[in-house]
Amino acid sequence: MLCFKTSRLHLIVVGLGTAFFLSACSSGYQLVKSNRKEYPINQEVAVDSSIIRTYQPYKVKMDAEMNLVIAHSEVLMSKKSSDTLPESLLSNFFADAVLRQAIKIDPAIDFAIPSTKGGLRVDLPKGDVRVTNIFELMPFENQLVVFTLKGTDVQRLLDFIAASNGQPVAGLQMKIVAKKPTEVRINGKPFDPAKTYNVLTTDYISGGGDKTLGFEQPVDSKVLGLKVRDALMNDVKEIEATGKTINSKLDGRITKD
Repeated sequence: MLCFKTSRLHLIVVGLGTAFFLSACSSGYQLVKSNRKEYPINQEVAVDSSIIRTYQPYKVKMDAEMNLVIAHSEVLMSKKSSDTLPESLLSNFFADAVLRQAIKIDPAIDFAIPSTKGGLRVDLPKGDVRVTNIFELMPFENQLVVFTLKGTDVQRLLDFIAASNGQPVAGLQMKIVAKKPTEVRINGKPFDPAKTYNVLTTDYISGGGDKTLGFEQPVDSKVLGLKVRDALMNDVKEIEATGKTINSKLDGRITKD
């Protein structure tokens, strides 16, 4: 009996303590009114020197890294041309550079569409090419992926490229007639719908980004462990290391009737 009474007394004490604790945590106040005020961030906001002092050392370091010259280009590569023409200096440069780096990892790649026109964000300047130019050109963290596609799915991808007036590609040639792909060659050979092809692209494009078609049911896929911007960065640095300059050219990989 003594044990039972002690346990019961312990429960009563614990219960009273819990009730007191909950009562102490409750303020008894209720919200009856609230006011909302917006603080616009614009040129009228006064400079806060304490904030500037906090981030300035990091900004100085980042500016030095981003303004580092890593290559030189003989020509201006225009985003406007890339947006409006089936083939452009910018799209050719971009696709070729990424494919060169990806083939080091997977030599079996047949052709590449490493970006859409919308993914190329700015011009690449003539003259000095800085780290910031590459980040501005490709600001996304997209991963490169190789997809093995049936010929029928490659055909859907080719139809998309033709219907959208061309896209940045490498290892692929075609003529667009009435928004349809004709005279298609992959790696210099005529396209065969009965074959499978290894296509280099990104996780964004393969997921249907920019309404791209053809990657929904791949035979196989392989993530390369290389981001598209890093591939581009590596390629321009390698060109510079050999003492050469970037000199993109039009080669007729996509023409339009």
